[in-house]
Amino acid sequence: MALPDFSMRQLLEAGVHFGHQSHRWNPKMADYIFGARNNIHIIDLAQTVPLLHRALQAVSDTVAKGGRILFVGTKRQAQDGVAEAAKRSAQYFVNSRWLGGTLTNWKDDLRFDQALASSRRDAWFGRRLAIYQEGAADVAARARQARTARWAASRTWAGCRT
Repeated sequence: MALPDFSMRQLLEAGVHFGHQSHRWNPKMADYIFGARNNIHIIDLAQTVPLLHRALQAVSDTVAKGGRILFVGTKRQAQDGVAEAAKRSAQYFVNSRWLGGTLTNWKDDLRFDQALASSRRDAWFGRRLAIYQEGAADVAARARQARTARWAASRTWAGCRT
């Protein structure tokens, strides 16, 4: 299947060059920012065109080898389009809120999954359950102390006990 053709003019007309607000940015993006206007970063389309072509080629190669692609679009305007495109191509998608770090902590997630799949699964859950129970007991004890302190304070007037 041929890759879609696009030009810098089409990207410009589609508004691809508008980035995030200039006070909400990741410094790693500095090389790809053309400038700022009205406190909005303008993305450098001269770099975007070849990089987008490389990304499309990588996606095409991945799918050709039988790999899977994850479509992500959690903004309201993108939710329907992302779901529709992913379903049409029989791929995975996320179009609602998801846990932060899902992609950036992928290695940790894989280690977590492998630990759960191993024979240590029960031991891992046992340790977590013990930690949770200790924490719950500690929280309950602090709550009792707070209730007792409030009760004692309510029985005191001008420093005298009644």
